[in-house]
Amino acid sequence: MATAVINQQVQDEIARLSQSQNVDANVLEQFANFVIQNYNPKNKRSTPELSITAIKQAVYHHFKVKNTQELKKSGLFRMSTDGMDTLDFRLASTWKMLYRKFVGVLPNEKNQEGYGCINGINIFNYFKPWRVFGLNPKIATKEDIKKAYYNLAKIYHPDNPTTGDRKIFEQIDIMYQSIIEVF
Repeated sequence: MATAVINQQVQDEIARLSQSQNVDANVLEQFANFVIQNYNPKNKRSTPELSITAIKQAVYHHFKVKNTQELKKSGLFRMSTDGMDTLDFRLASTWKMLYRKFVGVLPNEKNQEGYGCINGINIFNYFKPWRVFGLNPKIATKEDIKKAYYNLAKIYHPDNPTTGDRKIFEQIDIMYQSIIEVF
């Protein structure tokens, strides 16, 4: 990790704290370097986007193929994408959609906020009911699932005049139906 440039004001504060609080100045400098290197003006830790090449490789790995031609011929891939609109492999959006569906959450889309985001997941981009409901699938009970669903339904049900949203509620309901089926 490269060392950040610490301005004179921060150096003076490090010296003051080191003396007044009896703290090792090197520890404070390391902390200052960490803060400077990880600072994001939006108060969020920015995560770099995966390159399209890395996204493609992850999709290939998931389907155990080496390239797009093999992917198109793969029976597992064709079965998994049956019913989807025609896929245009020239578009980055196609590859991102495949990654979201079959590999996982894109690194720069973790802990999302805003419309349609529940527990850090954009429910319109991802079908991750356990994460949306904030539950561990290994230990959650039917009652836990119902309680999590009820809590979200109270917020997003269209009859709620302040926070109700039909589109979000419908997604939550689909997720609930998908996980309650396994019990």
